[in-house]
Amino acid sequence: MRAPDPEFLHRTRAAYDAFAEEYTDRCADGLSDQPLERALLAAFAELAGRRRDGAPAPVADLGCGPGYVTARLHRMGLPVFGVDLSPRMVALAREAHPGLRFHVGSMTDLGLPSATLGGIVALYSVIHVPDAHLPSLFAEFRRVLLPGAPVLLAFQSGEEDGTLHLDERFGHAVSLDYYWRTPATVTGHLRKGGLELTAQVMREPEGEEKRPRALLLARRPEEA
Repeated sequence: MRAPDPEFLHRTRAAYDAFAEEYTDRCADGLSDQPLERALLAAFAELAGRRRDGAPAPVADLGCGPGYVTARLHRMGLPVFGVDLSPRMVALAREAHPGLRFHVGSMTDLGLPSATLGGIVALYSVIHVPDAHLPSLFAEFRRVLLPGAPVLLAFQSGEEDGTLHLDERFGHAVSLDYYWRTPATVTGHLRKGGLELTAQVMREPEGEEKRPRALLLARRPEEA
C-alpha cells in the first residue's frame, strides 16, 4: 500500500491551485530577464544524457509551473516534459504550450522507471520541501537519472538557512512554507541522496528580489 503524501505536499498543492492565475500572469516567463539562469540552462542542455543507443533521453522540468522552462528546453532541442504538483498550474501550462507534455505529479515520487531520464531541472521548486525530505527527494532524482546525467537546481539563498511562512499570497488565503538555504546545505543533502556537485553560482538579488539566488549543477555519478 502506498504511503500517504506528506502534509507539506497537500498545502503546497492547495496554495498553487489557489493563486495559479495570478502567478502565471506575473511569471509567464520568469527567465526573460535572467541571463545567468538562461546560460546555466544552456549548459545543462549540453550536458543532458543519452540512452545507450545514442538517442536523447527525456528531460524532466520538475515544479514546472506555467511551463516556460519546459518550453525553453524544448526550443533547445531536448525531449522534455513538465511535472507540477498543482493541477491548475498544469492546466495553464497546457494552455500556454499546447504542443508540450505536462503532468500532475510530485517530484518526491516520480513513478518513472529507474535510469531513464537524461536530466532534471528544478528551478525554484525545492524551496517548499522541508530539510528532512531533501535527502530522499534527491535519492529519487538519482534513481530516475541515467549515470552521468545532470541536475540543475535554483533556489533562494543567503549567508544562513531560514524559513518563511505565508498565510496569504496574491490575495488568497494559503498555508505555504518557503525555505532558503546556503549552497553548502543543499550540497550536503545532494550527497546524502547520492548525487555529486559539479558547479555552483551565486548572484545578488535583482529588481524586487529580496534574497540572493543560488544555482547548482549536480549529476548522478558515472557507474564504475
